[in-house]
Amino acid sequence: MYSYHKIQLGGPDGEVGASLRYLTQRIAMPYSQITGILTDIGTEELAHVEMVSAILYQLTKNLKVNDIENSGFATYFVDHTTGIYPVAASGYPYTAAQFQSKGDILADLHEDLAAEQKARATYDNILRLVDDPDVCDAIKFLRAREIVHYQRFAEALGIAQDKMNEKNFYGYNPAFDK
Repeated sequence: MYSYHKIQLGGPDGEVGASLRYLTQRIAMPYSQITGILTDIGTEELAHVEMVSAILYQLTKNLKVNDIENSGFATYFVDHTTGIYPVAASGYPYTAAQFQSKGDILADLHEDLAAEQKARATYDNILRLVDDPDVCDAIKFLRAREIVHYQRFAEALGIAQDKMNEKNFYGYNPAFDK
């Protein structure tokens, strides 16, 4: 029996946090090209929320009482029935405290690079546990997109560093010397 816990919608590395992270970081981003990257990826992460939610619902909508009890789904079911609620694989509910938006170009982009690698690693772990070919195909697609997002954020970091170097600003703010 498949456990709903094997797909992470919420949690620090889940799709809900990723979408909120990128869509909030874009507001303070001073470079329009990077704002566009954050907007594009944040919007795509919202589509990932929809995909993961659909998978979760399809896997749980016809569960019998015995299936619920034997799958580790019982505590979730008591609170949410088969409604979609963003939790980590551990069952810990999503909280905005799990995502970062610092307002610092370098800090945010490094956070984004790390977040995409953590999401990829989570999908790797899911693929180790799941044998349903339809679920595996969707997870492989999501994993591939995390890799592309990582590449786009690496591109964004390069753009930021180039722009900051133009102002002698890379990792250093001369305004603090005054």
